[in-house]
Amino acid sequence: MWEKDVNINEVKEILTKTKVFFGVGAIKKIDEIVSNLKNDGIDKVIVVSGKGAYKITGAWDYVEEALKKHNVGYVNYAKVTPNPTTDGIDEATKMAKDFGAKAVIAIGGGSAIDTGKSVAILMEYENETGASLYEYKFEAKKAAPVVAINLTHGTGTEVNRFAVATLLEKNYKPAIAYDCIYPLYSIDDPGLMTKLSPNQTLYVSVDAVNHVVEGATSKVASPYAVTLAKETIRLVAKYLPLAINNPEDLNARYFLLYASLLGGVGFDNGLLHYTHALEHPLSAIKPDLSHGLGLAMLLPSVINCIYKDKAATLADILEPIVPGLKGEPDEAEKAAKGVQKWLFDIGIKEKLEDLGFKNDDVKKLTGLAFETPSLGMLLGLAPNEADETTVCRIYETSMKAM
Repeated sequence: MWEKDVNINEVKEILTKTKVFFGVGAIKKIDEIVSNLKNDGIDKVIVVSGKGAYKITGAWDYVEEALKKHNVGYVNYAKVTPNPTTDGIDEATKMAKDFGAKAVIAIGGGSAIDTGKSVAILMEYENETGASLYEYKFEAKKAAPVVAINLTHGTGTEVNRFAVATLLEKNYKPAIAYDCIYPLYSIDDPGLMTKLSPNQTLYVSVDAVNHVVEGATSKVASPYAVTLAKETIRLVAKYLPLAINNPEDLNARYFLLYASLLGGVGFDNGLLHYTHALEHPLSAIKPDLSHGLGLAMLLPSVINCIYKDKAATLADILEPIVPGLKGEPDEAEKAAKGVQKWLFDIGIKEKLEDLGFKNDDVKKLTGLAFETPSLGMLLGLAPNEADETTVCRIYETSMKAM
């Protein structure tokens, strides 16, 4: 109900560890941000982006104008792909160092911003690479300043200390988490998100839901993470159908973006476990797989696996999408099937078999879940015993609809 009192065209400052300019028209704040960078002695930057969205959305027009106005030189690495790779990070880092860039402006969704964060670290280390960063060969204690201009309402990376990349040769997709890569500034402007396709809209929003389901049920979950989870899922349940029905609905995009921000802060506090740890091997093997779709295919089985351990929490936070749960341990299957029904109802009906995965792949996927740097740590945060048998069972039961 409170959403009715919000003027979505009034840009707000939301302070996490990052200063976030939030609201329709927030992209105009890039002028103030670039001015502040210049005043701090930053006269050269690298702009990290995908191949087209940074221009199609109109974000680049504002960024380029601000850079030229304040006489800040730039180079643009515009080659980030979905599920970005350490090879791409190395290429962008070389461009940044050769140019003498002192900060990073990342424009895009999670892939571009995570790449930008990674480049920001490597700009400060002479002999390190994307592989050494993501294989934990060193601990990152410093990074160049990062400005994140967010183009999706799902990842939450614009407000947290996480980044993800794939080492193609090993089928590893690890995550890193360092305080030095909290963006200095972020821009969350729903006006930049109306060009998201229906599938992109679905997948990024489901990513936000997964963030808070995991963050609220991990071994380190706090009441704060649970509170953020409740509001995130409520907002997604309410506004996702509206955005699918009318992609230009700025009100719907605004509150989905706010849900994503809450989700980013939520898992920055409660961290993650099963769904992300098990999805990363999927999209490491199949780089074209959308991260959000991978999560969606796993989520019902994960709910079934952990419900008895966190029944009260899950019944509460899932109420907007699975009403009527009482928080009793024997409701696990009902909760899981309810989540699956919600996913099907909003238009995500695929399961692992539909993407070409087979039961024969389960052993390899399970191995990657435990071998990939950082993923074992996530599994250790699950609310129950995350052994190989349990992980295999989640993969197996995600092959087909329940």
